[in-house]
Amino acid sequence: MTDKPSVLFVCVHNAGRSQMAAGFLAHLGEGRIEVRSAGSAPGERVNPVAVEAMREVGIDISGEQPKMLTVDAVRESDVCVTMGCGDACPVFPGKRYLDWRLDDPAGQGIEAVRPIRDEIERRVRALIAELITAA
Repeated sequence: MTDKPSVLFVCVHNAGRSQMAAGFLAHLGEGRIEVRSAGSAPGERVNPVAVEAMREVGIDISGEQPKMLTVDAVRESDVCVTMGCGDACPVFPGKRYLDWRLDDPAGQGIEAVRPIRDEIERRVRALIAELITAA
């Protein structure tokens, strides 16, 4: 554990929304916040349209791989942000949980994914402001 706040982004496949959110937090957080992402049923690879959408804003998530959600990942995070994963995320007392209701980019074209990406960026920026102020 570090003194930095830590955030875990969770969606079902860990291939779109949570990967974009983690990419934004890693980039915009500038190392001040620990970043994790995982899925309750991880996909084979990160959604290529999500990769393309992030590349458009200068963030490369092409090297990321979907990861399985573990109890340890939740336990080690200060904030757990769920994105449509239902009740798959274990709940621990003292953790902060946020549920970001966002459209799923799976099967969508780039035109549909851009607004999802932009909303994720807006929410990540707000979360960073909160966490950095609290720290």
